[in-house]
Amino acid sequence: MARAQGARALMALAFETTYGTPPASGFTRMPFASTSLGAEQPLLNSELLGYGRDPLAPIKDAVTADGDVVVPLDAEAFGFWLKAAFGAPTTTGTGPWTHEFQSRSWTLPSMSIETGMPEVPRYAMYSGCVLDQITWQMQRSGLLTATARLVAQGETVGTTTSAGTPAALELKRFGHFNGAITRNGSALGNVVSAEITYANNLDRIETIRSDGRIDGADPSIAALTGRIEVRFADQTLVTQAINGEACEMEFAYVLPSGESFTFTVHAVYLPRPRIEISGPQGVQATFDWQAARDSVVGRMCTATLVNEVETY
Repeated sequence: MARAQGARALMALAFETTYGTPPASGFTRMPFASTSLGAEQPLLNSELLGYGRDPLAPIKDAVTADGDVVVPLDAEAFGFWLKAAFGAPTTTGTGPWTHEFQSRSWTLPSMSIETGMPEVPRYAMYSGCVLDQITWQMQRSGLLTATARLVAQGETVGTTTSAGTPAALELKRFGHFNGAITRNGSALGNVVSAEITYANNLDRIETIRSDGRIDGADPSIAALTGRIEVRFADQTLVTQAINGEACEMEFAYVLPSGESFTFTVHAVYLPRPRIEISGPQGVQATFDWQAARDSVVGRMCTATLVNEVETY
């Protein structure tokens, strides 16, 4: 009897035309490191009395379908997650193409995601997936991945795939070595690590249904937050924090082959940090920053992906 192994697991993704309805075709094979995407249905303990000390049978509660997917930051497949986070991009060029994703969209596309374990076999289709949050870190070394948190409508499990033969993408992965951070157009030095989190803050529409599923997941006020940890070498960031001013920060990755990903936060506000001297080693300061809508640009952030994919 075959046993499921993560090494043989598969994932395919397609955007839906109608929320909660998986498309018949158009799936793309997605690279991923791990996933907790799944559906669960807890049991409610019986509260009834008069039947002795042994409890009566439990009752099924509502179905909850959600979870995280850890994916690589790469030049092609990451565009699908950016589209899920911000909506369809504006694409220009004739190859390579430049895809510009902007915040402030009132509507977000939904996805159908299938995870497969062919040795069981078990193919789980998660329909109505909407991206709630995406986060990643910048550091000096290690593997560069992002975590996408999803809210799904439901799960359908079968023994054969419903995704057909997914289209394959070329994996061109970014690494921490390819990363750079700028502030107001100038390189920001002495940065030890950085973290970026974009959240759509989804509102689950939990109506009464016979199948226990939600009716949808609507985006509310977005949030863009993060953290930068720097070696304390000058007063530039502290002065900005004290004055309550905003700056533009850009987090970028560029591959030698020309593909690039640039995430621009147009108005970053810094808190006044505590500067601690904890010993003879170098002094570091941590800024838990927040972003807001920039009055000139008219949005909070812009993500630009340059690659060989013509359309998302």
